[in-house]
Amino acid sequence: MSPREIVVELGDRAYPVLVGDGVADSIDRYLPSSAKRAVVVTEAGLPFVCRPSLSHEIIELTPGEESKSLRSVENISRTFATFGLTRADVVIAVGGGMITDVAGFSAACWHRGTSFVNVPTTLLGMVDAAIGGKTAVNLPEGKNLVGAFWQPVAVLADTRALSTLPEREMRCGLGEVAKYHFIAGDDMLTMTMVDRIARCASIKADIVASDEREGGRRALLNYGHTLAHAIESVGAHELAHGEAVAVGLLFAAHLARALGRIDDRRVDQHYEVVRREYGLVSDDQWNSVRRLPAADLLESMARDKKAVAGLTFVLDGAVGLEVVSGVDATVVADSLQTFLGQPALHG
Repeated sequence: MSPREIVVELGDRAYPVLVGDGVADSIDRYLPSSAKRAVVVTEAGLPFVCRPSLSHEIIELTPGEESKSLRSVENISRTFATFGLTRADVVIAVGGGMITDVAGFSAACWHRGTSFVNVPTTLLGMVDAAIGGKTAVNLPEGKNLVGAFWQPVAVLADTRALSTLPEREMRCGLGEVAKYHFIAGDDMLTMTMVDRIARCASIKADIVASDEREGGRRALLNYGHTLAHAIESVGAHELAHGEAVAVGLLFAAHLARALGRIDDRRVDQHYEVVRREYGLVSDDQWNSVRRLPAADLLESMARDKKAVAGLTFVLDGAVGLEVVSGVDATVVADSLQTFLGQPALHG
């Protein structure tokens, strides 16, 4: 099967997203012609390897959200300095969303902007995190609070890497795929894996091209993420990102119903997609979410980076998904209590 190519149309900063087996083997073709050296940022123990032919240094970060920090950015930057990386060179991120975020942010900061290429190795990275130029690290106060918009020069989604993933990592990616299901309404379960990834990448590329810096339409990509980020922060990342997003999608449906935006049938459709079609949110995961203090989750949601005018959510409605600001805190609190009060999830 030949690779799929999607272009993120950003004028003179447009770049390709390649999806398919073996696309990372062509890494040299997508490096800036000015680059004489590269720094590869990856995870320790990652079984998938991608190395350029030019002179390079390798940085291995400890897997997990703890590495998504300002301390990691400092350590990476100091390696840039000792290796002699210049603005004309390139950073290559090989790994999941944590790696593409940290490496991309480090590249954005180094000499006020150095080119980087993303080689995502997880399903979540391929369908979402590696595309669109959102780079960030976490603080104790919340996820992704320090970051920059810095577009890669290419994204090489080599689907050979998926064969190295544990089942949990694949489910995490399906959490983001389910999000795209609601954004576009496509039945992606009927597609091959390559076509499914390419379709998600195409949806994101189209949205990013129309709203690069999340001033409007791009915020729709955060469907399910307001509660998801709170679950990750308050729960000390017991649930991985895609797992938390799946829970967040269900809560967003509950909240939309409480606000009169959708009916019971549409809520049931969310459960049908998330629980039955994609097989997400196990009983153990649900019980771990229910144990989190609702007050702490509310406080974390109020600090979400989208919350510029009170509590802000992406919510379903008669015209589809919309960004809704200034949502009444009492309605959110009541909806959250009702949602968390379910001893078991249906669907």
